[in-house]
Amino acid sequence: MADSNKIELARISAKGVVQGVGFRPFIYGLAKKYRLNGWVCNTSEDVKIEVEGERESLDSFISAIKSEAPPLARIENLTVSFGSSVGHGNFEIRESEALPGKYQLVSPDIATCNLCLNDVFTAGNRRRHYPFTNCTNCGPRFTIIKDIPYDRPLTTMSSFKMCPDCQREYDDPLDRRFHAQPNACPVCGPQLELTDKMGKPVDCRDVINKTAEFLREGRIVAIKGLGGFLLACNAENVEAVTLLRRPKRRPSKPFAVMLRDIEEARKHCVVSYTEESLLASPQAPIVLLEWNSSSSICRETGPGLKYLGVMLPYTPLHHLILQKTNLPLVMTSGNISEEPIAGQNGEALRRLGDIADYFVLHDRDIHSTYDDSVAIVFDGEPRLIRRSRGYAPFPIHLAFTAPQILACGAEEKNNFCLTRDNHAFVSQHIGDMENIETMDHYERTVELYKKLFRIRPEIIAYDMHPEYLPSKYALEQAEKLALKSVAVQHHHAHIASCLADNCKEGPVIGVAFDGTGYGNDGHIWGGEFLVADYKGFRRAGQLEYLPLPGGSLAITKPYRTALGYILALLGERALDSRLGFLGKIDSVERALVLRQVELNLNSPLTSSMGRLFDAVSAMAGVRSAIDYEAQAAIEMEMIAYDAAGEAGSYPFSLTGDNSYTIVLLHELVAAVLDDLLKGCHASTVGMRFHNTAAAMTRDVCVKIREGSGLNSVALSGGCFQNRLLLTKVTGLLSQSGFDVLNHKNVPSNDGGISLGQAVIAANAA
Repeated sequence: MADSNKIELARISAKGVVQGVGFRPFIYGLAKKYRLNGWVCNTSEDVKIEVEGERESLDSFISAIKSEAPPLARIENLTVSFGSSVGHGNFEIRESEALPGKYQLVSPDIATCNLCLNDVFTAGNRRRHYPFTNCTNCGPRFTIIKDIPYDRPLTTMSSFKMCPDCQREYDDPLDRRFHAQPNACPVCGPQLELTDKMGKPVDCRDVINKTAEFLREGRIVAIKGLGGFLLACNAENVEAVTLLRRPKRRPSKPFAVMLRDIEEARKHCVVSYTEESLLASPQAPIVLLEWNSSSSICRETGPGLKYLGVMLPYTPLHHLILQKTNLPLVMTSGNISEEPIAGQNGEALRRLGDIADYFVLHDRDIHSTYDDSVAIVFDGEPRLIRRSRGYAPFPIHLAFTAPQILACGAEEKNNFCLTRDNHAFVSQHIGDMENIETMDHYERTVELYKKLFRIRPEIIAYDMHPEYLPSKYALEQAEKLALKSVAVQHHHAHIASCLADNCKEGPVIGVAFDGTGYGNDGHIWGGEFLVADYKGFRRAGQLEYLPLPGGSLAITKPYRTALGYILALLGERALDSRLGFLGKIDSVERALVLRQVELNLNSPLTSSMGRLFDAVSAMAGVRSAIDYEAQAAIEMEMIAYDAAGEAGSYPFSLTGDNSYTIVLLHELVAAVLDDLLKGCHASTVGMRFHNTAAAMTRDVCVKIREGSGLNSVALSGGCFQNRLLLTKVTGLLSQSGFDVLNHKNVPSNDGGISLGQAVIAANAA
């Protein structure tokens, strides 16, 4: 019979997010609880633990690691081996160990925890009103890390020497600030400074109070946050919001608003239980909420929209400012539209000096910038629209082991993806690749991820569009480093991304609806039905090709798309003068569009669902020209909600067979025009069109199922950010017996493309 009192040794390796989250003090406390001796140590690969004691105590200890881990820890793998005792006399926390070539997961930045908030707002606490208060359960992580293992000398906190009180906390395994690398207090930590737009210090006793005073006066203030600067103003002040829009070059794209707490959010928006949980989560994303008509937040923050982007304070600095102002504040990225967010003090003064009146600066450097994440709740579950702060760089788990790949992403809403083992490291949102500043940010961030996760790509994947900047970068890198390169079709990447997001391999029926994607035939795709898996795809259906008069000009001026579609489908005779949108088109431009369509001059063909939305929006008089992406479609979705009970739809035709189907649109466009000539309200037209788009999706998928036997449908592409469309398509497909896959952890828009590229490249022959 085995001796139950025999002392044994357990060697344990914990992998996942187990550094910078209070894991070692947790292990220390467990060891003391179960009277075990040994040690715990961070390495570049894992947290290593060696403990010895009686087998029953060891088993309880190992079980507790899994069941009682700190709230921010994510244990992906726990391996245990047993051996003979070596005679440890106590339990200790050893110095971190760097292992060549090994990597460790890095925690995203985390919103301030309740214990730290209590410190900030408790009279007599030495951290009262200190805006950089944090512990192992919250605060900056990814934005301050220069390398792993995650220790203070390898962060931007290295220049701040802890005072004796902070050092005692840092050294005490039973303190929640044990080895909290950003640990600091007013005596030894980062400090705030308030300056004007020229960088001249503002004479004041209290930066927070003076900042709140400026915001109440209607001033615009640039505030240095976790991942970069945010531009703030009073969200109830029409003049301030309008003033912010002009120099930021953001005429009508919605702004996010920061509210003090959940109770304040309920005053302005309808907030479900799941939305409340998401707002208050450690990730603290912007959540798009239904906007109350009684809200005092001015409509200029989101013109024409029924949803408001809301976030709660996620740093002590935010909490202090919101408490002092007692106002809802616009908090938008500190940049000029389409540029990367400003991260350094001098850079912010230089780039934002024409926008902000004042600057709240501090001396803790940001090593890697990133924007706020954006999410919705759909069908009771959070879905990411933009994946950044709070989520990146935590990886997407792959169902297979991948080689080391760099997938360079798309041109718009860009991010990139690096793979290693069964991890896909999808970067934070980079932005639209339209300028050298964004490209520089992209290249710096690629190098940081390669360094942190010890990745040397063997394969580089890219979008097949020849003019995309990330694709050009990919080809340059492939040639420079002698890497295998894999070109990936845009919509195949969309569907593969949805599969990876759901840990499925396919094949599936893939529905990819977006604005633009370079097709295998050289045309612009965007209304696609694919039969796809990671290894390849077959185009099984599409919206019929129609002209875009003026190419990219038609994207910013949807009335050109509308006019081109009418001319191509119904001819010039259908241009009835009673159609309101025609009166807004200059006669010279109208004649030019007619000529372009007639002679096929600079009128590329597109099958895009996004462009069809634009065209109908313009026809209905909702939006004729846009100043941000998808504005026409978004505003048509918003106005369609006013006709919520409308069940009608428009006719369309399908041609082809079960192996290839084309959706013909002449009947649809004719019926839309007929409704408008009868005086039908734009909201009714909008709802009928949404009903039609859902019906055609279902009908084509049914035909493909008849030919392929497939019963799973993956929905991807920017059009599926439209909650009304997503609800109707998902509902009709489910009623028809389909298993429907939607995005959750990565966006359905082009922010998911890099993940799709990576998994396709990993499975390329």
